[in-house]
Parts: sequence; structure tokens; C-alpha cells
Amino acid sequence: MEKVLIVEDELHARTGLTELIESWGYRADCAADGVEGLEKILAWTPAIVVTDLKMPRMDGMQLLQRIGELPQRIAVVMLTAQGSIESAVEAMRMGAYDYIPKPVDPIRLRTILQNASRQREADVELEVTRRQLRDTGILGPLVGNSPQMKDIFNLIERVAPSNVSVLVTGESGTGKELVARALHELSSRRSKPFVAVNCAAIPETLIESEIFGHEKGAFTGALERRAGCFELAEEGTLLLDEIGEMPAATQAKLLRVLEDRKLRRLGSKVEPPVDVRVGAATNKDPEQAVANGELRGDLYYRLNVFNIQMPPLREHLMDVVPIADKMIVDMNERHHCKVSGMKDSFVKRLESYDWPGNVRELRNTIERATILAGSGLIGVEHLPPHFGEPGFAPLASRPREPGKSSGVRDVDEIKAEAQRYLNDQKTVHVEVGTTVDEAERQLILKTLEATHNNKTRAAEILGISAKTLQNKLKEYSNTTAVTE
Repeated sequence: MEKVLIVEDELHARTGLTELIESWGYRADCAADGVEGLEKILAWTPAIVVTDLKMPRMDGMQLLQRIGELPQRIAVVMLTAQGSIESAVEAMRMGAYDYIPKPVDPIRLRTILQNASRQREADVELEVTRRQLRDTGILGPLVGNSPQMKDIFNLIERVAPSNVSVLVTGESGTGKELVARALHELSSRRSKPFVAVNCAAIPETLIESEIFGHEKGAFTGALERRAGCFELAEEGTLLLDEIGEMPAATQAKLLRVLEDRKLRRLGSKVEPPVDVRVGAATNKDPEQAVANGELRGDLYYRLNVFNIQMPPLREHLMDVVPIADKMIVDMNERHHCKVSGMKDSFVKRLESYDWPGNVRELRNTIERATILAGSGLIGVEHLPPHFGEPGFAPLASRPREPGKSSGVRDVDEIKAEAQRYLNDQKTVHVEVGTTVDEAERQLILKTLEATHNNKTRAAEILGISAKTLQNKLKEYSNTTAVTE
């Protein structure tokens, strides 16, 4: 039975909270201020402390600081008056597990206590993860031994056990979603859903419905009730990627959900409580986005309790090889290959490249090389044509052309890539005089075969959109049978 200490200077509130928490099955005790609270903590060692922010002799912030100096891990829940969100955010930066405004909502308080209790169980697994990190340089889905990545790992370890919001920033492809996943996997929410939504990929007219859900008849086309991302992530973690692309009206509604922990679907009059840890990510400078009016300042402040800045891969090239090693293991399993490692010449090419597309570009390069090699060691012959040469422009770093969506190449470019590939590689065999159209067809079909007909992955490897791939397959359907 978990022990909970309530530290509150107001007698009736202190007594009421103690009785309420005891009715939920906890062992509860109380103290009238921070000084008495600290004495009871040292003597009674509670698992959770629920403390008021404003108290005589020693306030909640001072008590939180003293608790942080103790050897045992104690979850601190801060009680705050309405309008003191800034103080609550600062308390979470100092290590508080969560906060709850007064007057206390019993449902929300009970949820917070349950989550804090589950986190104590997760702490045991966190220690196992720390040992794995020391031995292998792996933290959940993240890999690295560089000083930059070790600093990030340390911050993730500190932040993961709390319920605090985290803003992850960095260039496209640096692994911002992997940070959010690591935070989720090291928290008490790890057995619950992790939901990631790209705000830039949802039409402005639909984003509010996608995130908050809607009732039947809420708008034209709403033929049935639909749960939004918040409900799908209940008791888990929600990552809002590219938060700066969210419309201003939706940002205002998101801020209200974060502060009140209540959700209202479009077309609904009720506001049920929601228990979701929210993280956000952006490849923009968030302060500049606020200055430009793209991101609400109050929302930025609320999300940016902790900021994790992911460095570009060119700034920690010593991590390229361990990251690639981990990717090869993943690709062997995904594509049923038997690649055992990388040749020294291949490694040198990886370490001498500046990776403008960051970890995402490295992943695509390793996936392509693993598929082409099939088994044995990956060599430079498995790199993309003209890799690293002057003028080489990988897909991930190409500027967006007017009128084209990012990451989509035209047919002439695909054909040129196919011809270069057939000239430089011997994996696809063609007769002398084969047309570029036929070479392109063979390249596409072989890539589909290598990915076990996973059209999404094949399109990524080929550097074309899924729609372009589908159109090409339709062209081939008269002469080639493609299993759907």
C-alpha cells in the first residue's frame, strides 16, 4: 500500500484531502507546512508527496528542492491556485511529477496518484535501461556514444519518470520522434498507446477533428462519432509533430486541454477528463516561430517545460557507425537479409559525409545497401550512385521545387537514377539495348520484391511518392502481374 503525505497549511483542505486519499486505499498522513512535511518525509518515507505551493516557514518550491536532495525517489504533486500556471511549470522543471490546480478535481488527483504509483514500478526497468546504456550506448530506440547524445540520454532519464511536457527541436531527420518514443518507453505509460500525429500533414479543415475528435453530425461529412488523437492516446503519450504548422484556433483549444486536462469533441457539450502526456516537436526555431506569429507564446511556454535539442548528424559523426550497426540488425529482420557488417571502405565513406538529411538519410542509405548486399559485408558498391561526390544531392536534402511536394521526383529524374543504377550496379541484369523505361520498370519491381511488396517502403527507397509508384504499377499491369 503506497504512502502519501499531504502538506497543506489550510486545515479543512488538509483534512479533506487526507480522508479522500485514504478512501482510495492509500496510507495517508498530513503536515501543516514544509518544515513539518520534511520532518515526516525523513521519518516516514512516503512514496508520494502532495504539497501546496504557498505555505508559511517553508513553501512548496523549497520543499520540492529539499526532496530532490534526498537519496530516495519521491513523486511530488504540486497544488497550485488558479492562474499560477507559471509556478506549476517551474515546479515541474525542478522535478515535480505533476501539478493540479485548486480547487482540487478528485478524478484528476486520483489519476495522478495512480500514474505516480505505476512510475515507481517503471523505475526498476529504468535502472536496467541505464545499465544497457552504459554498456551499449543504446537508450530505447536511440543510439549514440558521443558527448552530445550522452547529454540527451541524461536529460531523457531525468524527464521520463515525470508527467512533464517536452518540446523536441532540431533539423528534419534528426530523430525527434525517437526521443518522444524513448520518453514514453521509460515512463509508467509504456504499456499504453504512443500516438504521433504530423500537424503539417493534416488539412487545416480537418486538424481539429483529427486531434480532438467529433460527434456525429458535427459538420458536413461527419457521419459517425469519431475519437481523436487525444482519446486514442488515453493513459499514454501523444506527440504533436510540427506543432508550428497547427492553426492558431486549434492551438488555443490545445492550450485549454493542457491546462484543464478536459477534452471537448467537435459538436459535443460535455468535457470528459483526459489523461495523456503531451509532447511536441518542430524543426523550426520555436522562439522565432512565436515572433512570426506561427506559434502561440502561451502554448510554447506550456509545452516547453523541458526542451531537448537534437543535434544534426554532422555534429556527432562518431555515432554514425553504431547507429548504422543497429540499423543493419533492424533491416536484416525486416527484409530477411543476412548482412554481417560493413567493409572498412564503406565505413570511411559514411564517416566522411556530412549527412544533410541526418539520421533519416542514413537509414535510407543503410536500408538500400542491406537489400542490395543481401548477405555478407556491405561495401561501397552498395552506396547510391555518386554518393558523396560534388553535386550529389540526396533526396532528404533537396530543396522543394515550386509546385511540388517535398520528397517527390519527376519521371525523368527517376529514369536517370535507374539508368545510373544499372550502369553502376550488377544486381539487376539487363540486355544491351534495354530502354530506360524497361530499366526503370525492372528497378521498381526488384525494389518491390526486396521489400516484400511493401509499397510505402519501396517508394521511400526509390525516392518517389507512393502515388507515383502506384501510377507506375498501373502502367505495368498490362504486362506484369503485381500482387496487391
